[in-house]
This record gives sequence, structure tokens and C-alpha cells, in this order.
Amino acid sequence: MATGVQRATQLTVADLKGKVDPDWCPGCGDFGVLAAIQKALVELQIPNHNVVAISGIGCSSNLPGFINTYGMHTLHGRALAVATGLKLANHELTVLVTGGDGDGFGIGGNHFVHTMRRNVDLLYIVMDNQIYGLTTGQTSPTSRIGMKTKSMPFGNIEAPVNPISLALAAGATFVARGFSGDQKHLTELIKQGIEHKGFSFLDVFSPCVTYNHDNTYQWYRPRVKKLEDDSAYDASDWPMAMEKSLLWGEEIPIGRFFERTDVPSLHAAEPVLNEGPLVRLDPRVPADAARGFIEELM
Repeated sequence: MATGVQRATQLTVADLKGKVDPDWCPGCGDFGVLAAIQKALVELQIPNHNVVAISGIGCSSNLPGFINTYGMHTLHGRALAVATGLKLANHELTVLVTGGDGDGFGIGGNHFVHTMRRNVDLLYIVMDNQIYGLTTGQTSPTSRIGMKTKSMPFGNIEAPVNPISLALAAGATFVARGFSGDQKHLTELIKQGIEHKGFSFLDVFSPCVTYNHDNTYQWYRPRVKKLEDDSAYDASDWPMAMEKSLLWGEEIPIGRFFERTDVPSLHAAEPVLNEGPLVRLDPRVPADAARGFIEELM
């Protein structure tokens, strides 16, 4: 069964430029995430025809249109479900899923948990701006208590989701956090997530310069501390990772929290796929029956 990442020979960032330019607000953190993804693919030399970018709905979910790979802009909160089907159909593809905190932790919270539990081999990048940006500034699942927004003008009263703790508890085999203001570090985390065999979760602080004036670049810079700078930190130690995930205040850890490699990915655990990707196998269904089924569905 071929499971290795396919490599290109002379891929450049220019090759990954989409047909349309990003329409994010000037200064949006999502620009840094897009650039880091492109740089990671170039440094890994993964051909763009072997990459699929899947997204849900939101500002960040427009990303598949801004990068020259295969892609699909799906439904709100359903990107991981679509990506699971895609990976099972052709597990040789490099699958990137992009979205925001509302899309991923609110509407798509159920898919988030179950995709981690199944250890689907993909990289899920969440551009976490702690606000609903596309719908102009409502409270999101990661907005802090007391934060004043369009939907809660007297201050948010709901406890925020902790994406890192949730991912660790749900069984994600690669859990990391980045900051779009540190593109070099973010690029390295994306590369690690792509090369990991299993579900890779990367929560990215991606400031919304238009609707979130609390969690700004200036607010994050003195607070984010790289786990890689702590020589005593062990990313294979789950309890240590969970303890670090709870830190929030004057010190906010970023980097690789946790990784384990002893759990098979979903496609590796499925015997049917031992013969290779489904797209290359004989479906063993008569052509006329398959056509009739497809016509019925369409």
C-alpha cells in the first residue's frame, strides 16, 4: 500500500499562487497562514496536483480559491466530513483542511471530535481569530468571557472552548498551535503536520484586525512562548501536553504539544485499502448499475 508523500522536483511559491487574489482585510492573519502553507509545500516539494485543500464557510474558508491545488469549498462545519471521504477514496493525496474557530469548533464541533477519534490522515488548520469575522463580529466558541461583540454587547458570558485540550482528549495524534505573526515557526509546524501519519491538528492564532481588537498582534507577541525553546518539554508526554494546554495569560504556549506515531491512520487500518487507493481499484459493480445509482442520487 503506497502511503508516502509524493514529491515534486522544482515546485515554487509562484506555482502555488491561486487564480484569484485573497480578499481578506489588509493585515488579516490569514495572509500569513496562506503564505506558510505555500512555503511548506515548496520546502517539502509536494506537487500541487497531489494536494487537495478542503474548507467550510468563513473568511478563512475562502483559502482553497487562493492556492493553486485541487480544492473544494464545502458547507459550514462539514469540511472534515468531506475530507474524510476524499482521503478514503484516494489515500495517496495530501489533504489539507482549512477553516475558522466558528466553523470548526461551533458548527463543525461534532465532526472535529470524530475525525480525531478515527485518526484520519490529514492536516486540519484552524485560523482561530476568536470572533465570527465573515458575519461581521459575533461571539465565537473561542471568544473570552467578558469580550464585547456584536452579539454580546455587554460581554460574553459563555466559557470558551480550549481547542488544544479538546484535541488531546479526543485522541488527535498530532496537536500543535501556531501564530500567524511568526511565519517561519508556523511553516515548520505545517510541514510536521503534513508529514505526520494520522490526524494533525494545528490551531493558529490569526488576528482579525477588523472585528477583534482584543486579541491583536501586539497582544500576542509578548505572550506566545515556543515549546521548542523549553529543553525539558517532551511532546510524547500526554499529561505534560495537557498541562501546557491549560496555560493562558501572560504565557501562552505555541508549538508542537503532542505527537504519537503508534496508532494506525484510518486508511491504514482498513483492509480493503491494502490493495491501493479506491479510485484505482475495480469497483466490482457493473457499469450500468453504477450509472443508475449515480443518476438516482443526482
